[in-house]
Amino acid sequence: MIPIEQYRTTAENQWCPGCPNFGIQTALKRALSALDLAPHQICLVSGIGQAAKTPHYIASNLFNGLHGRAIPVATGIQIANPRLKTIVISGDGCIYGEGGNHLLHAFRRNPNITVLVHDNQIYALTKGQGSPTTRKGEKTRLQFDGVKSDPAQMLATAIVHDCGFVARGFTGNLDNLAGLLQQAISYRGLSLVNILQPCITWGNHPVSWYQERIVPVPSGHDRTDRAAAIAFALEAPERFPVGVLYQRPERAVFGEDHVRARNESPMFALPPVDRDIIERELDTLRVSRNRTQESIGEE
Repeated sequence: MIPIEQYRTTAENQWCPGCPNFGIQTALKRALSALDLAPHQICLVSGIGQAAKTPHYIASNLFNGLHGRAIPVATGIQIANPRLKTIVISGDGCIYGEGGNHLLHAFRRNPNITVLVHDNQIYALTKGQGSPTTRKGEKTRLQFDGVKSDPAQMLATAIVHDCGFVARGFTGNLDNLAGLLQQAISYRGLSLVNILQPCITWGNHPVSWYQERIVPVPSGHDRTDRAAAIAFALEAPERFPVGVLYQRPERAVFGEDHVRARNESPMFALPPVDRDIIERELDTLRVSRNRTQESIGEE
């Protein structure tokens, strides 16, 4: 096992004191340690938000990019260097809101990445607007009369689209959460873990509200039973079954044909393309000034 201390960074932490994000950070470090993954073997990818700051606080390779764009970046990283464990970690607004379209297409493609969603049902970085998972009717600092739309059921959506591994965790149970993350990261294919993370500053509910509604997924649950998994997913937000909801047998992952075509050599190990070749390819896309003027004259 890798000592937990190896994941420590010197970055100044900007989360609120007592934020449940610290629990997710701890659980993720425990999972990485248990999997014996050294910092250089990991790439954490995030967008924008409080959750998206996590890669700065865990020693690893990292890419902190645009709001909602973590999944396509992570997909490219994994194809270029499949030797890395590539993990997306961001909030419900970033992944389900701005990045919802990318998540839907990831279900189709099955890239070999893990997606961890800090789900606090609020946009915390911008101080309390309703997010895609905010309960209908709840008042926020922007929706003064209450949120008008039903919350997005993204775990059910993932299961409908046959996402390989779908789970729900809770920051109030670190041992259980660390175990879920370990399973998700070990899965070959797309894995999605929605982590209930109460916002103690801007959220509408205290930690105790979540604790009253947390129930474990029954020990006898068949993970391959899609109908049962969807039923568990749809119990939210009245109550939150925690554990692995759905898991299908592993299948081909997005981009592995590119690696095979290069005799198992990952893209990052290939020599740079010759500049003359690049210029020739670009020439086929350029429209000469004379041709442009001729076209204008003909019109």
